[in-house]
Amino acid sequence: MKAILALEDGTVVRGEGFGASGVALGELVFATAFTGYEEMLTDPSYKGQILMLTYPLIGNYGVSGERFQSEGIKVEGFVVRERCEEPSHYKSKRSIEEFLRSEGIPAICEIDTRMLTRKTREYGTMKACLLVGEQAEEREAEQRALHLARNQPDISSLDLVRRVTCEKPYRIKGRNARIAVIDCGVKRGILDALRRRNLDIFVFPAHSSVSEVKSCEPEALLISNGPGDPKQAKRAIEIVKAFSGSVPIFGICLGHQIVALALGCETFKMKFGHRGANQPVKDVKRGKVFITSQNHGFAVDENSAEGIVEITQFNANDGTVEGFENEYLGIYCVQYHPEANPGPEDTEKMFFDRILSVVERWKRE
Repeated sequence: MKAILALEDGTVVRGEGFGASGVALGELVFATAFTGYEEMLTDPSYKGQILMLTYPLIGNYGVSGERFQSEGIKVEGFVVRERCEEPSHYKSKRSIEEFLRSEGIPAICEIDTRMLTRKTREYGTMKACLLVGEQAEEREAEQRALHLARNQPDISSLDLVRRVTCEKPYRIKGRNARIAVIDCGVKRGILDALRRRNLDIFVFPAHSSVSEVKSCEPEALLISNGPGDPKQAKRAIEIVKAFSGSVPIFGICLGHQIVALALGCETFKMKFGHRGANQPVKDVKRGKVFITSQNHGFAVDENSAEGIVEITQFNANDGTVEGFENEYLGIYCVQYHPEANPGPEDTEKMFFDRILSVVERWKRE
């Protein structure tokens, strides 16, 4: 199949289409992990985005399904330099081509992803359109792709969380403390990490009311990762405000930003964000640097946090906020993904074990 990828700045590239034929609209973002395409494709935080991987050969270990972070693919489209047509791994059940086709996701390969990555780093994330199949062969295909790229809504205007949150509450039973998880697009890796600590998990849709969340009488609250602008998650912000000071509150990625907004801080859209499995985070309290897995395009404004929370972690590359605390309110949030999937597990025990210790301390106090 033929394929066309167009960016809002006028860039148009032609390549080979694979996966499903059709049209994909969204921001073009790049991720730097060498492995983990199963996890990234199924990560709800990529909703509304066309994912481009910087590692040049993708698909060599096929698709097993064991590492899925949701029930299926969440990216709008997929961009790689070269796809592997004959995967080799004892757990592989199908190729990445078959996986994308079955999920109806258009993809493009045989293009210069290095050029597109450098362009994104220089000019920032741009809106894009991907045409695959017959639509890429039409006479005015390039002009149509450019028009669609430029005229789609800005990601900050979209309520992407509502597209990926669960439809109704559910419970994962455990014997330890009750924790309410606000599902803004929660990854399975986060729920698995909570389950390994035998927490009694109550998962609520992001649009739940405060009274619905209070009905489970939680001893802790966790706001999950998710896609888009945190300012669109208005219900989740209300929930944090309602529970602030009454139970410990934890946030991961988008949840970190939502908690910050609820406390009175500000957030901003980053030039091109952090997406990959090799982001260095400096912990100023411990005097250590951790390598982390990340996927976000928005961040907390450090200056707006002064006097509200204590900034405890920074990105070692660009100095953006990676973690904050308010011990009086029992609030602990991180911008990165401590559950990894994909990525290093440097911070998994540090974050999730802390949930147990903080809840126990609050019970004693």
